[in-house]
Amino acid sequence: MALRPLDLFFFILSLFLLFPSPSLSDSATQFCSAGSEYGEVPSTRILIKGGTVVNAHHQQLADVYVEDGIIVAVQPNIKVGDEVTVLDATGKFVMPGGIDPHTHLAMEFMGTETIDDFFSGQAAALAGGTTMHIDFVIPVNGNLVAGFEAYENKSRNSCMDYGFHMAITKWDEDVSRDMEKLVKEKGINSFKFFLAYKGSLMVTDDLLLEGLKRCKSLGALAMVHAENGDAVFEGQKRMIELGITGPEGHALSRPPVLEGEATARAIRLARFVNTPLYVVHVMSVDAMDEIAKARKSGQKVIGEPVVSGLILDDHWLWDPDFTIASKYVMSPPIRPVGHGKALQEALSTGILQLVGTDHCTFNSTQKALGLDDFRKIPNGVNGLEERMHLIWDTMVGSGQISATDFVRITSTECARIFNIYPRKGAILAGSDADIIILNPNSSYVISSKSHHSRSDTNVYEGRKGKGKVEVTIAGGRIGWENEELKVVPGSGKYVEMPPFSYLFDGIEKSDANYLSSLRAPVKRVRTEAT
Repeated sequence: MALRPLDLFFFILSLFLLFPSPSLSDSATQFCSAGSEYGEVPSTRILIKGGTVVNAHHQQLADVYVEDGIIVAVQPNIKVGDEVTVLDATGKFVMPGGIDPHTHLAMEFMGTETIDDFFSGQAAALAGGTTMHIDFVIPVNGNLVAGFEAYENKSRNSCMDYGFHMAITKWDEDVSRDMEKLVKEKGINSFKFFLAYKGSLMVTDDLLLEGLKRCKSLGALAMVHAENGDAVFEGQKRMIELGITGPEGHALSRPPVLEGEATARAIRLARFVNTPLYVVHVMSVDAMDEIAKARKSGQKVIGEPVVSGLILDDHWLWDPDFTIASKYVMSPPIRPVGHGKALQEALSTGILQLVGTDHCTFNSTQKALGLDDFRKIPNGVNGLEERMHLIWDTMVGSGQISATDFVRITSTECARIFNIYPRKGAILAGSDADIIILNPNSSYVISSKSHHSRSDTNVYEGRKGKGKVEVTIAGGRIGWENEELKVVPGSGKYVEMPPFSYLFDGIEKSDANYLSSLRAPVKRVRTEAT
């Protein structure tokens, strides 16, 4: 029997839906904007009317006009012609899109790979009001350039802007030379040193010293994952000997004192070299106290807490259900009650400067690799989609910080530290049109059933809050509106980050002061022995 034209249309459509084009990954087709080609971003003109525009240091009632991906004007009562998309922001906050300084997308780690690639992770980010992130490149067999090229390929399906940090896992002349090449030719201005993960990523103190010196000469920011890897290795053996093999053993094997020790050691070595230091995922009071002491003395140290450390506590790791407990395994571990509140206070008073996520997602099947041995549970939690909402509700909603502070810790300070302000992190004429509209009266509920990460779990499952991102504009294009993602794989751009940020101001002068203070070498008169 012949098919009618309409029946034939639906038959062909069903085949298309069942067997999508192989040119894009499943995650890359999940949220594609209808009618857009891979990498094609149509020119847009947008007027945001009537909102409260919030920057890191001031807020004002104003309109924002965007054209071709750039903010053209920020002022009251902007008049425009036809063919402009008008968004009403009355009663809402218009803010710079979030910048997440700490993510791991498509990362090969602990025998598997993170479940979120650059497309799915970034789509989740846009749904939560983050418009740029900085991911960590892992070298290929210690080779930095090969690692960079691998991540260039991984990020080809990006749907928002991103930058790269580079990890250093060994030291030789090739590494030193490649660091210079990456800074001068590839737009990388930060290098990370792992003081944990013995036998894989961990570096020793002599390598760290060489790296700190090289970072200083290049104007690149040295970053550390601060845990004492040797002591953690010993703690893990101790737990196994005690028969503690479940997720709780992860936290017990790497207590806060080991994070504090490594943080103190890295700070002192950075002071010895006289170069700025950035401590990633500050999870404990022990580490925070070391940062506070260093900053009080005038040392240039940046402390980055992450959402999980600010919001959660470690009781989940003792849950009798392995699937629940294992999803909270990350390093450094989520800490006992009290640490999170102390970190929130440090963030609100400026001891800690900005908030990341350490978004490093593995699904329940991947986490089950460590069912009988916590040492084999892939480390990592989600947060890219949840960060902005949770920080607003927890910090602004409770009165700990203002709306301008919120912009500073979620966007502007990151842009300043990594030397891309005011292109990013600001609602100013000439800045990139990375903008969110946040409704302070709108509520949300977090669930793995509705989030946009590819993970089947969420460490914030069931959490309710107030203050929701209703619109996300990335690169001048609306990517999230009316609870719907409209994103184009390949439309994201790599953002080069130049060296010598404001953190390097005054370094040469302090070096000169140090040399003049030595009163050495002493000229001594040699006398003949009699």
